[in-house]
Amino acid sequence: MFGVLALVAASLFTGAAFYINFAEQPARLGLDDRALLAEWKPAYKRGFMMQASLAVISGCLGILEGLFAGSAIWFVGALLILANWPYTLLGIMPLNQQLEETPLERAGPESRAMIEDWGRRHAVRTALGAASMLTFLWAAL
Repeated sequence: MFGVLALVAASLFTGAAFYINFAEQPARLGLDDRALLAEWKPAYKRGFMMQASLAVISGCLGILEGLFAGSAIWFVGALLILANWPYTLLGIMPLNQQLEETPLERAGPESRAMIEDWGRRHAVRTALGAASMLTFLWAAL
């Protein structure tokens, strides 16, 4: 049962990450610079809480299934979804902090370029989620 729940949580994570990259990010880039930054700030905070929780839940459930099932493939899926944490902390968080510290009055081409870069970096999270989801699916089959 842990494995099915790990797969569900990884699927939810991946779906949310995919939505951000393929719907929300392109839509927000159509806004003017100030509105773009104003939209990114609260959207990021809400998305971070949801995706961080799903990654931890999925990873822990994958580890539990690996222990109970005795199959290493569950550990691989757990490692892939949990890799989002160090990647986010090292690869995205410095950029997030710069964007958070940018006052709306200073929004312009520089903040737009940072948000565009953020979208490219976030795509890695989508790929890690998808890889984990597919690994869990393989293990479940």
